This record gives sequence, C-alpha cells and structure tokens, in this order.
Amino acid sequence: MRTTLIMAAAAAFLSGCAGMHGHGSGPSARAVLEPTRGNTAAGTVMFHTTANGVFMHARVSGLKPGQEHGFHIHEKGDCSSGDGMSTGGHFNPGGKPHAHPSSPDRHTGDLPSLLADAQGKADLRIAVQGPTIGSGATDIIGKGLIVHAMPDDYKTQPTGNAGARIACAVISAR
Repeated sequence: MRTTLIMAAAAAFLSGCAGMHGHGSGPSARAVLEPTRGNTAAGTVMFHTTANGVFMHARVSGLKPGQEHGFHIHEKGDCSSGDGMSTGGHFNPGGKPHAHPSSPDRHTGDLPSLLADAQGKADLRIAVQGPTIGSGATDIIGKGLIVHAMPDDYKTQPTGNAGARIACAVISAR
C-alpha cells in the first residue's frame, strides 16, 4: 500500500513538472538540424503542443560565438540542395508580412533568433503562437527548419535579411 502511494505521488509530481516546462500531452514533432555544405551548425529541435501554443526547445551547436542567428520554419521539407535553398521561403499560409515572432501579423514560420554563447551553442525554450502540429493550414509537420548565418532584422521582406542557410532539417511527427 505504501509503495503504491509513493509511486502515485511520484507520478503526480513528474506530471506537474512536465506541465511547468510547457510540454503538453498533445501532438509533438522533432527536427534534426544538419549543417549545409561548408558549415558546422547542427542540433535538435523538439516541438510540443500546449494550451499556450507550441512549446519549442532548440539545442544547436556550431554557430558563430556570441552572435544571433535567424531561425525560421520554411515551406518545404526538402534539404536536398546542400545549401538549404530547396526548403523554399518562410512558411506563410496566411500571406502575412515577415515580422518579429511577438507580432500577431507575421509569417507562421517566423521564430525567435538563436543566440549563440561563447562556445557557439544556443539553447532556446519558448512557446510560439501560430504553428500547429498535425492538423490545419498552419501544421508544421513536413516543413523545413532553417538556421541562418546572420541575425534576423524582423523587417526586411520577405526574409529578414538573415543571410545564408547554415543548417537544415525536416520537421517530423513524433
């Protein structure tokens, strides 16, 4: 009996912890970033459906130390070109302008920039509004995910002037 109570308490605690970190029980997705030709950026991005949108956790290495790097969901899940250009433009099913991720009037694929530390690593955890996982016009499954060489200025149309594509992934369901 006591063991059962301890196990139930542990399960409740762990369930509460998962909610605190933004991980929902809805659909989730994953993207494994690989460097484009001549680059070293690579990492993993997890996406989880929550009550507050999609929680995203990105861990990327091989970035330029101390610099911001543009980060976007692109319209095609195709990294075959070697330079990331086969992913097409930003994922924008609503036909909106490129803008900061906090703006409600923006591309669905506009994400916060990655900020590399002194070792060229970035760890971004954030809830984003707009993208969905597994259904609807804003579904990100099968879309491309790109890390850019430069910071996103959040105003140049349609790309944010973020430069070359240094890592590419295809977002897949988990």
